[in-house]
Amino acid sequence: MFEPTSSSASSDASGEAEGNAKAKAKAKAKAQVSVVVPFGGGATRTQLPEDELARLAPAERMALLRRSLDGPIVFTHGFGIEGQLLLHWIAERNIDIDVVALDTGRLFPETYELWECTERRYGRRVRAIYPQHRELERMVAEQGINGFYESKEARMRCCDVRKTRPLDLALKGASAWIAGLRGDQNANRRKGGLVSFEAARGLIKLNPLYDWTREAVLAEVKAHDVPINSLHAKGYASIGCAPCTRAIAPGEPERNGRWWWEQNGSSECGLHLPRKAAPARAEALQAGCG
Repeated sequence: MFEPTSSSASSDASGEAEGNAKAKAKAKAKAQVSVVVPFGGGATRTQLPEDELARLAPAERMALLRRSLDGPIVFTHGFGIEGQLLLHWIAERNIDIDVVALDTGRLFPETYELWECTERRYGRRVRAIYPQHRELERMVAEQGINGFYESKEARMRCCDVRKTRPLDLALKGASAWIAGLRGDQNANRRKGGLVSFEAARGLIKLNPLYDWTREAVLAEVKAHDVPINSLHAKGYASIGCAPCTRAIAPGEPERNGRWWWEQNGSSECGLHLPRKAAPARAEALQAGCG
């Protein structure tokens, strides 16, 4: 694996309009992630300047990441519009990136149909990662098959068993993680940045579409005839597990259809929330940062 040797970040230009994620990404000062990655019998230092990545198209960002790292890169695909576009570029350019999907067991039938259609279109498998059956059986026995409606704690536990823990398995041994997040989706995702170092997992995280808008993604999808979920035409903007996703009204924020019954307006399952490194790992990373 690898560990960070240094990192820096600077603040956005003062007075910049908060809603313009693309402008914020371009105006962001020159941050970079510097890591030591395995190479042959030894190691080599790799720098990924954020300002350089920001000047590249998303497909080139992924290609640069691939050239910069010697080790597995995993793209976690949720079959949303952003993910479909990223997979299109990965397949079109034959970038050596492992494409995986977290099959929670509660996805829409339309999502499985898109999964099959996507594999046929691009001639490659999307590797499925499933929850551990004993953990899942225990959770359902304790809180019921739809117990996630009863409390936020129960819902977060369901997300943890069905999504977060399988994600840990998917990313085990990876040097980098690619996700389809956009900075304008919500405040939490805006904080994630274009590229970052995930200390808890010991890997680089790249969000190639961080500074793109939904409109830009849709235009590119249309231009390349990329297959998308049929539920989008029925008002579903962000699609996850069937029991936890609803269509939204015109003008609603796109992630309002997720876990809509929770009073605090939650729009995250936990996959992309900050995590704390284990104490021993945190100490090693701190020492590595120098």
